[in-house]
Amino acid sequence: MDQIKILVVEDEKNISHVIKAYLEKEGFDVTIAINGNEALEMFSKEEFHLIILDLMLPKLSGEEVCTTIRGTSDIPIIMLTAKVEEDDKIEGLSIGADDYVTKPFSPRELVSRVKALLRRSYRELSPLAEKLSFNNEELVVNVDKMIVRKDGKNVYLTTNEFKILIALLTNPGQVFSREQLIEIAFGYDYDGFDRTVDTHIKNIRQKIENDPKNPAYIITVYGAGYKFGGI
Repeated sequence: MDQIKILVVEDEKNISHVIKAYLEKEGFDVTIAINGNEALEMFSKEEFHLIILDLMLPKLSGEEVCTTIRGTSDIPIIMLTAKVEEDDKIEGLSIGADDYVTKPFSPRELVSRVKALLRRSYRELSPLAEKLSFNNEELVVNVDKMIVRKDGKNVYLTTNEFKILIALLTNPGQVFSREQLIEIAFGYDYDGFDRTVDTHIKNIRQKIENDPKNPAYIITVYGAGYKFGGI
């Protein structure tokens, strides 16, 4: 596949320009639409691989744009909005969005979500599917070969440690409970203690973090579980 093309539909110029700058830095080809009608017109004329769609747009709402596009295409869509209520998120996902990011947001997290959604949606994108890099290639993970490199040196993870790491880094921002990580690493029939996950997390941190006591990659969400914090 040629260069990945992303359509950003956002009427606030300062926001759209920031998103464009961050995405272009990662090598994506970015087009901006400032209202819903313009977005649909661009979508009908060009081939895009992903859409970042604000909901509160002039002329035609983001919900209407999403519904119209979903009538003919399964292109990945990330909704970007100031609407933070749970019902709003549920509505956005129910009409076809693949992910939902609320304002104010971290551009770096948005880029991570874009990469994760592209990996899930386009398995033929071998550079994205096989090699994942974070923090200017400080951490590099080859998924197919199960190779992890930190600062250019190989890091040796057990199979279960690798499974946990992959689950976290391919779903940036998503919080995984201990039970979910047990299912991923050990399967549904595992009858050990859920604190086993904590030991695996500790081991992973020792191997990939600059400071395991103040981790940048594997973040603890107190009372909930763990999430990936790399970019």
